[in-house]
Amino acid sequence: MAVQVDVPLAPTRRHRAAALFRAALVPALAILTALVIGAIIIWFSAPSNRGTRLEVVVAAYRGLFAGAFGSRVAIANTLVEATPYILAGLAVTVAFKCGLFNIGAEGQLFMGALASTTVGFTITGLPAIIHLPLALIAGAVAAGLWGAIPGYLRARTGAHEVITTIMFNFIAFRLVDYFIVSGPLRDRRASLPRTPFIQANAQLPRFVGPLEPANLTGGQEYRPLIVTTDPGWNIRLHLGFLIALLAVWIIWWLLNRTTTGFEIRTVGANPEAARYAGMSITKNFVLTMALSGALAGLAGAGQALGLERNMKSLFSSGYGFDSIAIALLARSNPIAIIPAAIFWGALNTGKGEMQALTGISSDLIRIIQALVIMFVAADQIVRWIFRIRQAHGEQMVFSRGWGK
Repeated sequence: MAVQVDVPLAPTRRHRAAALFRAALVPALAILTALVIGAIIIWFSAPSNRGTRLEVVVAAYRGLFAGAFGSRVAIANTLVEATPYILAGLAVTVAFKCGLFNIGAEGQLFMGALASTTVGFTITGLPAIIHLPLALIAGAVAAGLWGAIPGYLRARTGAHEVITTIMFNFIAFRLVDYFIVSGPLRDRRASLPRTPFIQANAQLPRFVGPLEPANLTGGQEYRPLIVTTDPGWNIRLHLGFLIALLAVWIIWWLLNRTTTGFEIRTVGANPEAARYAGMSITKNFVLTMALSGALAGLAGAGQALGLERNMKSLFSSGYGFDSIAIALLARSNPIAIIPAAIFWGALNTGKGEMQALTGISSDLIRIIQALVIMFVAADQIVRWIFRIRQAHGEQMVFSRGWGK
């Protein structure tokens, strides 16, 4: 008697495209809904001297788009703004995959920037091919060790990573203040609290720009990859953007093509089943938080080595905290981090032009960002508004909760 066995077919290109469309639908509609609500707010708060209410709404979003993508400099600035968001968003995503909630990306970003800056200005005489990677590695290692501690505390003592990473944020902030404001890393010749400029050989090169004199680069002439005297090509986009894209591919490959990534995802989905299968919960918690911290540290290192070229006591603009929203918007998909970060960067870059054209406060962008977070986190609101059913298995777990 023949027995028929049903073998599941490999997903076709159409099935993969449909799955990708379903995954992107709710975040896209969340953004659309937030923009519509933002338009309503503009409608009722439009200045009377800027035309009709509809004209103000149209001008506000036109200015927002022009400020983010209206010229090659605007596009470059948007990508510069998105670069730390990509790396910090990846940091939070990796933690999510293991069922952990890393709120410490901001502090880890600070520690990475501090370590890379210190290596950048204290070591002299090294060629760029050694000095620059050394500074980047220092930032990643310092932040990775900083992130591994809450992971170990969670695995061995049950201390929840939300509490410990928040506390570690404040420790990192105060350490940076000590070292830069009154400690050994302050440049005594500067009027504001900051470190000395890093050496030119430790700076992330910009793609296009003018030659910069030694007094702006820490004692050495700074040469972009393409030197130009055209002011229209004086852009800040640096090599850190390519590093961020490379990190996205590495994390995607790690999570989806390696045994380590399988263990991380299994521990995040069901730690009891993972323990029963012989996987070490402690190892995966520590490894995941170390990797998450290293990615956040690279974000800080990129800001210090590629843009600031020194480190001030007031360093970050909340990249580590906004990265949580970006990871939520990307639904913890490493590839989706890229468009989510670019969207976030575009809002931050374009808000100045929006305010200049319409007089609408740039704080409206923070309202739109908050609405996007709300609609993505509480996606049932969007599903109810647009009558979208939730497919079986579509819901994902970002964190397992307290004490579990």
